[in-house]
Amino acid sequence: MYRRSALAALLLSLASMAFAQNSYPAKPITMIVPFPPGGLADLVGRPVAEAMSRDLGQPVVIENKGGAGGGIGMGQAAKAAPDGYTVLMALSSYSVIPEADAVLGRTPMYSFKALRPIARITADPTVLAVRADSPWKTVKDFVEDAKKRPGVINFGSSGNYGTMHVPMEILAQNAGIKMTHVPFTGAGPAVVALLSGQIDAVSSGPATVLQHVKSGKLRVLAHWGNGKLESMPDVPSLKAAGYNAEYAQWSGLFVPAGTPEPIVQRLRAAAKFAANDQKVKDVIFNAGSPVLYQDTPDFEKYVANDVKRMADVVKKIGKVE
Repeated sequence: MYRRSALAALLLSLASMAFAQNSYPAKPITMIVPFPPGGLADLVGRPVAEAMSRDLGQPVVIENKGGAGGGIGMGQAAKAAPDGYTVLMALSSYSVIPEADAVLGRTPMYSFKALRPIARITADPTVLAVRADSPWKTVKDFVEDAKKRPGVINFGSSGNYGTMHVPMEILAQNAGIKMTHVPFTGAGPAVVALLSGQIDAVSSGPATVLQHVKSGKLRVLAHWGNGKLESMPDVPSLKAAGYNAEYAQWSGLFVPAGTPEPIVQRLRAAAKFAANDQKVKDVIFNAGSPVLYQDTPDFEKYVANDVKRMADVVKKIGKVE
């Protein structure tokens, strides 16, 4: 009798789970953007969320959760229920923060095992931006000045070990210079600080600064990629300028580990729909960051390789309080 009851309970549980997954989504979905409005994750997340809403038939609602270079929001996503109603729009700081926590000797805000990659949306080299009224016309001007005045030139970031901090440290290591790091809660506040003269430079995704470059307020000296930037074709790479510095700021969707496979596949399809939606492509391209979509299998490999490479970079940066 007990076995029959247990079997019946199991079948009922499986049937309920199957029904829940087949009816997914039955309510609004939260997309955590682990930075304040105005940065790359927000610029990408909003049009993607709108397109996914159309495909899923339920609202995908942005929740900006800034702080700790994205770590607070990513930690919140990692701890969310694996039911498909919380997704994360992460940036490449995802690959850095757990290693940084280890270097600092503190409990990690999340583990890589706690989040599952779904799709990459963009992957841009960051750009070195200064005010248009600054004395630096080229990256060589910038580096030579930094060598003459160690620690005097400062730069802003979205937080320690974040996507705006790491590339500047890579440049400093390769150019043999020392700058002062000023962390903010996100790319948006850092760019505002640059515009207002509180800081001297930022490394950010092109989308975050392009409008200010077009308006004549900022100047971009170089980028951390290879070849030409589609949105800024006249800007040289750091490699072309003689510095072996390379870094890509990517954005991508994740879900909490343990999210049922049928739900993962549904979100995967919605992400693909969004990445191929012309409205999304236009919005992101006009912001200065073209869509470079990767589906789940390729994105999983991409993230794994990035995690390994960034671990070495963080160890070279060392402890930053």
